[in-house]
Amino acid sequence: MKALFLVLMLAVGAAAAAEPALSAADTQLLRAQVLLDRAHFSPGELDAAYGSNMRQAVRGFQKLRQLRVSGTLDAATWKELERDQAPVLEVYVLTAQDIAGPYAKVPADMAGKARLASLGYVNLLEALGERFHCSPELLRRLNPGKKMRQAGEQLLVPNVLIAKPLPKAASALVDAKEGTLTLLDAGGMPFAQFPASTGSRHDPLPEGRWQVRGVATNPEYRYNPKLFWDAKAGDTKARIAAGPNNPVGLAWIDLSIEHYGIHGTPEPGKIGKTQSHGCVRLTNWDVMQVVRSLGRGATVLMQS
Repeated sequence: MKALFLVLMLAVGAAAAAEPALSAADTQLLRAQVLLDRAHFSPGELDAAYGSNMRQAVRGFQKLRQLRVSGTLDAATWKELERDQAPVLEVYVLTAQDIAGPYAKVPADMAGKARLASLGYVNLLEALGERFHCSPELLRRLNPGKKMRQAGEQLLVPNVLIAKPLPKAASALVDAKEGTLTLLDAGGMPFAQFPASTGSRHDPLPEGRWQVRGVATNPEYRYNPKLFWDAKAGDTKARIAAGPNNPVGLAWIDLSIEHYGIHGTPEPGKIGKTQSHGCVRLTNWDVMQVVRSLGRGATVLMQS
């Protein structure tokens, strides 16, 4: 942890007066979040804060490692996390493609979305946040004084892309009470966990045992207002182009119950914080991990 704090201080340099760097406590939390992310016990959007998603990630990791399940970062948990000794931060150099985008504002209404040829990123910070599993605000805090406007600029980012690929899962457990999706092997042992939004009072999670019927990455979205209790008056069916800001994000895992699936989101910071329309919603980066692990025919058990 001390090494990470020193890296942060050196990176800030003379720009420290422009914007505060992470505190020692925030630095420690960020370190834990990155290590949990690389262990495949995702805290969701990395933000150097201890929220509900972080607590559930710690609890899942403690269960896997047969530690006392407290949801807190005690000494035993730190010892297990720090078996991963790779750097927690890395330097990323902005490319010309990063700067060029293209980037475009995404309308809030479905009719406006339907007029777009693609649902890409709104800006560079959003794109980098998704790539490195973090909030745009965290990127700003890690890089005070940086303009992020030209190729060649060096940024500090969470070192999450070195995580090992997940093995194939035999099944998944979606727990609405815990707000998690857990992947299990053929013996029923968990090996990965992700925060999830899992329904609402109007559209509760469909409890039961379902199968994966198919997987689509970078999918189009077909909006049908008849399926949504909160559809706006005058809404009509719409075909929404693919892209990370598509309503179902970067992937759709189709289940053996009509109109329900596991999918990504254009709003990663809201995962586990807001409700869904009955489907299981993950961050785009987490759903892509699940897509690579959970194949057609796998079982998905949903419980409240």
